[in-house]
Amino acid sequence: MTSRERVLLALNHKEPDRIPMQDSPWGATIKRWKTEGLPEDADVSEYFGWDFAFLRADCTPRFPVKVIEKNEKFIIQTTPQGGKRKNFRDYTTTPEIIDWPIKTKEDWIEIKKRLNPDFRRVDWVSALAYYNKAKDEGKFICYSGGFGYDILQNYMKTEQLLITMIEDPGWVKEMIMTLAELNLIMMEFMIKNGFSFDGAFFFNDMGYRNASLFSPDTYLKTHYQADKMAYGFCHSKNMKVLLHSCGNVKELIPMLIDAGLDCLQPLEVKAGMDLIELKEKYGDKLAFMGGIDTRLMNDPDKTKIEQEIKTKFEVAKKNGGYIYHSDHSIPNTVSFQDYCIVMELVKKYGVYEHPETLPEVPAIEEVKQQAPVEQKKKKFGFGRKKEEKAVEPKEVLSEVKPEETKKRSLFSRKQQTPPAAPASEEKIEKKEKKSIFGFLKGKKK
Repeated sequence: MTSRERVLLALNHKEPDRIPMQDSPWGATIKRWKTEGLPEDADVSEYFGWDFAFLRADCTPRFPVKVIEKNEKFIIQTTPQGGKRKNFRDYTTTPEIIDWPIKTKEDWIEIKKRLNPDFRRVDWVSALAYYNKAKDEGKFICYSGGFGYDILQNYMKTEQLLITMIEDPGWVKEMIMTLAELNLIMMEFMIKNGFSFDGAFFFNDMGYRNASLFSPDTYLKTHYQADKMAYGFCHSKNMKVLLHSCGNVKELIPMLIDAGLDCLQPLEVKAGMDLIELKEKYGDKLAFMGGIDTRLMNDPDKTKIEQEIKTKFEVAKKNGGYIYHSDHSIPNTVSFQDYCIVMELVKKYGVYEHPETLPEVPAIEEVKQQAPVEQKKKKFGFGRKKEEKAVEPKEVLSEVKPEETKKRSLFSRKQQTPPAAPASEEKIEKKEKKSIFGFLKGKKK
């Protein structure tokens, strides 16, 4: 069974030959492993037989990255978003953000001018070479990108961003929609020019230790429309949608399911995300990826990590719908020998006795002209929409011309109404500003 078949079966809540595998070791972790037995020229994904491959477009404003200062321990650089960051030279921790490019709406206007799509956002030579190799190996190939709160932290100070989400949710929504549209246009552009994707892996950290960083109502006002648009677009391309969101995001899960999410990752244990609990509550609607506590991986008592994997796999693997991943990423406190034991346990307890086969579906290349789907409006519910109506397809040029972007949008269709917030909450603004890509219409409802 190929990696692609294995992952698709799991995401379709069917049982493959074994649980699919993927993980995210730090760069410093891989560096350590290469001193402990990992071959110097080895690709860690190939070495452990992971099932995914990831490709992306550069959806930043593309400011030049410059080194401002560096010493033996730290490095201070500018960012493609126009900010400044201080990091350890081995990039082993979350960087300290020194400066942010957006402090006022006028700053956003200048940034927005740099967020037009064009062919230079893709490194065609290396990306196509990597894509062709991954396809030959039967990998599950994902477009990777982000456009929500987590990405906006590169542009705006966290405290200011959270306050703005409450005081001016329409502005935050405009920024998120602009970044989402850019990702989707570039994804379409890549599909038109040689790539096909099995899924999209979006990232947007929205959780903290015990709860989400903002309320469900704020999510509805700022994120929901962009998520629904992006997830619907991917589904129209026969792609599955996976979301990386660290921290505790339990209270957002019903809305993510309603928006069309297929799989949630990484289920951070120390933040209170319990794989068994989530599988039992949402397993018929949502697949899960992750939830294996990295803190147990380097424990001298190896029965602890074995019990962690065995117990969680017994529940999570039932009827498919689960992909192995650590509950965040692999720190450099985990040795190569420790992680090899983890992989042995994943393979031991991840086997299915009676694997199913993948049903016949059209190849991605055959459905790439399929029109996006506009779903009928309804109040917020926990299930998927049952009735769908195809939108008339718009012509998409194989060459993206920035100067034509305002006139021709891939997504110039009617807005979709987010689920209704509780009656006691303030109503979502009914009038939106028009984005540079023409998705938000200046139209009163």
